[in-house]
Amino acid sequence: MKLNLLAIAIPALLVAAGANASIEVWNKDGNKVDFYGRVKAANNITDRGQKGEGDDTSARLGMSGQTQITDSVVGYGRWEYEADAGKNSDNEVRYAFAGLNFGDLGSFDYGRNDGVLKAITAYTDVLPQFGGDASNNSWNVLSSRTKAVATYRNNNFFGLSDDFSFALQYADNGDNSRTSDSIHRNDSREAYGANAQWRIFDTGLTAGAGYAQSTVKGTRHNTWAGGLKYENYDLYLGANYFQSKMKKSNVQWSHGYVLRRDQKIRGFELVAQYGIDLEVGRLTPSLAYVQHKYKLDSKHFTRHKVHYYERGETSPVAKYVSLGATYDLNKNFSAIVEYKFNLLDRKDLGAKWNTSTQRGKHENKPGTKDVLGVGVIYQF
Repeated sequence: MKLNLLAIAIPALLVAAGANASIEVWNKDGNKVDFYGRVKAANNITDRGQKGEGDDTSARLGMSGQTQITDSVVGYGRWEYEADAGKNSDNEVRYAFAGLNFGDLGSFDYGRNDGVLKAITAYTDVLPQFGGDASNNSWNVLSSRTKAVATYRNNNFFGLSDDFSFALQYADNGDNSRTSDSIHRNDSREAYGANAQWRIFDTGLTAGAGYAQSTVKGTRHNTWAGGLKYENYDLYLGANYFQSKMKKSNVQWSHGYVLRRDQKIRGFELVAQYGIDLEVGRLTPSLAYVQHKYKLDSKHFTRHKVHYYERGETSPVAKYVSLGATYDLNKNFSAIVEYKFNLLDRKDLGAKWNTSTQRGKHENKPGTKDVLGVGVIYQF
């Protein structure tokens, strides 16, 4: 029973932290505390006017702990902090939550944690340096790290099947941590969501789906996502598809009027990786394709007895091919390289969002440039 609880109570803490090892600093009388950390020294080489250009060095430190309360109840907690050391240095508490695990009855925790859709979008969030477009954004509800979330998880369907898991989540702040683009600006209130995953027998396949919804000043904002992944020792394949819809949200029109029109973002991501054991370490080449599109519905309306028509819009917000590799010299030290072939046009909305400083006469041109990411990672 205790071994089963340990496997469920903190199911993926070190994996989520990007660490393959940890330091056990205390294990006595049913109490266990581990520390883990990571230092990444990396640089993104691209046009100086593009967002994310330059030094991407950061350091993380985390702690996970658990305590045996009864034979069937385990208390657990996790805290993780990251400090960026690049030119736009910033600090963030990535995780801070605590809860109780009741074995086959599931677990419940509260605090800053991954949104419930992260379990699905994470299928393709495995690239060496880039990726995570479906997770780390403000248009998908409960797909990134989120504060003030209460989460119930059951990883074995009440003890009936180790292959089926599900989660339910409620957030009183209502959205992801990154809410700074033009779609909405920290206006969300509360949110709720759910996911389910099925490891399909012994095939190596896992299928997952999830749904989340919030309100933005009275406007319904929802996201659904579905994904598949296949994994064995050498080969990993991942795919996901999502759609986010903001129903009749406010859109500023050029005439100065504020229209209420539906907005949607749809996207899919595909990843293939293959591990090759070498005499020293393991090399994992990676290939991925990412495409997300924004759609704004058309609108007919009458104002001051004048009939107006505002056409709709469809524009890519992310579109690229990624080719890279991770070289794990051992479980503690890795080298990464990744080249992102940017397929955005300068007239695309994604090029505008991806431009931090306008350079030259062509508008949003920095946001269309390719990016080379290189770095090394030490982790424990």
